[in-house]
Amino acid sequence: MEAIRIRTATLADAPTAFAIRREAILTQCAGYYPEQDLAIWTSGEMSELFALRVADAFHVAEIDGGVVGTGMIDLASGKIDAIFVRPDWMGRGVGRALMSHLECLAQAAGLTSIHLDATLNAAPFYRRLGFAGEATSTYRSSLGVTLACIPMTKPLAPP
Repeated sequence: MEAIRIRTATLADAPTAFAIRREAILTQCAGYYPEQDLAIWTSGEMSELFALRVADAFHVAEIDGGVVGTGMIDLASGKIDAIFVRPDWMGRGVGRALMSHLECLAQAAGLTSIHLDATLNAAPFYRRLGFAGEATSTYRSSLGVTLACIPMTKPLAPP
C-alpha cells in the first residue's frame, strides 16, 4: 500500500475535489437515495464558492502525488464535512486517514467532541471510528434536494 499523505488543500485542488465528491456520491449513495435526488445533488458545474471553500477549509489525501480524498473540519464548531474518497481508493484506508487527521486537528484545538451528518451509506464507517448516532434527520442541499442523514458525534480524549 502506498503512503497516504494528508495536506491542506489549495485553490488548485478544487476541480479534483469537486470531481471526487461527484464520483463518491454517485457510486456510494446509489441504492440509499432516489436516483433523481442524486442527480440533483451532483448536478451543475463547480462554483466559485465551492472552490473558495476548498482553499479555505479542506484537507486532501494524496497517494503518489495524486489527490484521492477530501475532508474538512470547522474548528469553531467541531463539525466534520465533505469526507469523500475516489471510488477506486475506497476501502483502502484513505477515509480513515483523513478522519484521523481531522480528529487530531480538533484535539489540538481543544475540542472535546466532533460531529457530522452521515449519509445513510456512510454511517457504518463512522460507527467503526467511534461515532454514535442512530436517529435520522434531514440534510438540505444548496441545490434544493432533501436527504435523510444520521447526525453523529464522537467524544475526544485530551491531546
